[in-house]
Order: sequence, then C-alpha cells, then structure tokens
Amino acid sequence: MSTAALQTIFRKLGIPADYPDRCTMARHSECMTLVPTELDVFGRQPYLHPDAFIAWTALREAASASGIILQLVSAYRSHHYQAELLQRKLGNGLCIEDILKINAAPGYSEHHSGRAIDIGTPGFAHLEEEFELSPAFAWLQEHAPAFGFRLSFPRNNPFGVLYGPWHWYFL
Repeated sequence: MSTAALQTIFRKLGIPADYPDRCTMARHSECMTLVPTELDVFGRQPYLHPDAFIAWTALREAASASGIILQLVSAYRSHHYQAELLQRKLGNGLCIEDILKINAAPGYSEHHSGRAIDIGTPGFAHLEEEFELSPAFAWLQEHAPAFGFRLSFPRNNPFGVLYGPWHWYFL
C-alpha cells in the first residue's frame, strides 16, 4: 500500500500523522506468498508465510510432545482488515490513542508480513494478559526462540504497545 493510501486511512481513522515516527515500529508490506494453516480457535481459515507456517507447525508439534497445547488465534491480516479492526473498535467507543496501544495502525502490524501469530491455549482467555500465567507461555519462553519465534511486545517495550504475551513473530 502506498504512503498516500496509508495517510488517507490514517486521516479516516484519526491516527496522528506522526504515528510512524512515534511508534518506531517497522512498516510491513502485505505478504504475497501465503499458505493456509489449520483453522484458528474461531473456526476461521488463517494464512501464514510458508516459512512461518513450517516453523509454527514444528513449534506446535514440539509443544504437544511436551504435553502443551498451542492454538492459533490470529495470523495474517491485510492492511484493509487491520483498518476495519480499528474502525470496529472506534465504533465500540474506544479512542484511537487507546486502540493504538493494543493494535498497530495499518501498515505497521507484524501480521501483514504473514510471520506474526497470536497464540492461545485451553483454559486461558485469548488475547489477554492472563496467557502469561499458562504453562503454554512458560513453554514458549523457553522453546520458541529455537524455532525462530520471538515475543514481539514484552513489558515496557519501546513501541508503546501494551504487553502481549500471546503475540509472537517468526524471524
């Protein structure tokens, strides 16, 4: 998506023009080589970059062999989908400043790359900080780097995004 198109979306959503400089996150193009994964926890068909899907599958299988269930909550998102996500939250009465502490603006979400996944596990609310209390999170902290994944938004990260123990990125 062009810079001009992103600026138009920013204006429509009320995203400050200085957001790219302030957030310090990298801009992400939409992945053009996506493959389908297993269905996510909501029964939707997610997609990932082929390398990320291979790594996710290996990560999930290794966790399973250790008695840990990892569930796919979210994967690839287009710029358009990200804009709709923010628009829905605005429609629910949230202000853009609060939304941007949870969700990156279109063009800046790691999900656009097809390499970001949100992970859940049974018995813990999806996309909630309580995930850090799960055995799955403890397992990920110890083992995910060996599969090429890193936690994107640790506590006090430099991006101004709230702690997200469920969000992992394949390098």
